[in-house]
Amino acid sequence: MRSLDVESICRIYGAPDDLTQSLMALAKETKARGWWLSYSDVINEGFDVYIGLEEAAACLRWYEMELVPGLFQIADYARTLIRADNPDNDTAEIERRVQLRIARQTLLTRVTNRPELRVVLGEAILRRPVGGEKVMSAQLTRLIEVSDLPNVELKVMPFEAGMYAGIMSGPFTMLEFPLNGNGKPTEPPIVYVDGFTGALFLDKPHEIERYDTAFNDIWRAALDEAASRDLIAKAAREFEQ
Repeated sequence: MRSLDVESICRIYGAPDDLTQSLMALAKETKARGWWLSYSDVINEGFDVYIGLEEAAACLRWYEMELVPGLFQIADYARTLIRADNPDNDTAEIERRVQLRIARQTLLTRVTNRPELRVVLGEAILRRPVGGEKVMSAQLTRLIEVSDLPNVELKVMPFEAGMYAGIMSGPFTMLEFPLNGNGKPTEPPIVYVDGFTGALFLDKPHEIERYDTAFNDIWRAALDEAASRDLIAKAAREFEQ
C-alpha cells in the first residue's frame, strides 16, 4: 500500500497525526515487501495497513480469548471462519482469503528479520470445535508445532485462573518495531484491536502503557510454556477420541 493510501485511510478513521505519520513511514519501508498487494481484491479495508505493520514488526505480543490467531491457523480452520464471516462469497473468493491468511504465516520462519512472538490463548480456544473434531485436532497439533519455533513463546490462560487484571482488556496485539543504530525503536509501538465492525490502531503513550501493563499481567497469570503444551496436547487427544 502507498503511503498516500495509508494517509487517506487514517483520515477516514480519524487517526491522530502522529499515528498517521508513523503508519505512512512504515508503508514506505514495507513497500518493496508488499507481497499482500496481489491479494488486494480480498483484503478488508484497512487490513493491509495491519499486514504491513505485522511484516515490519520485531516483536508481537498477542492475547486472544476465543479463536486461534490467524498466524497460527491451518487452512481448514481458517476456511471455516472465513466462510462463516463471508457467507455470500463464492468458493473461489473464500479460497483466496484462506491463501492470504496462510501466506501471512511465512514471517514465522523467514530467514531474515524474523519477529519474536509472545502469545497467550484463552483455554476456550482449545475447547471450541471449529470445523469439527478432526479439524480441531489438526489445529491443536499445529499449535504445538508452532510453540516449538525458537521465536515463539506460547502460553494458555486456563479457566482455573479465575479473575486477573488483564481479562478486562479484551483481545489485542501489541506490535514493537526494530531498533535503529542508536538503540531506539524505529517507530513507536502500536496496539491493534480488531473489532467486529472495524479496527483500532492505538499509539498514545498512556494507551501503550495500559496495554503493556495488561499483557504483563496476562503473561504472569497464564500457564508456563511446558504446562501450556501439555494442555494443548491433552485437548487434541480428546478431539481424536
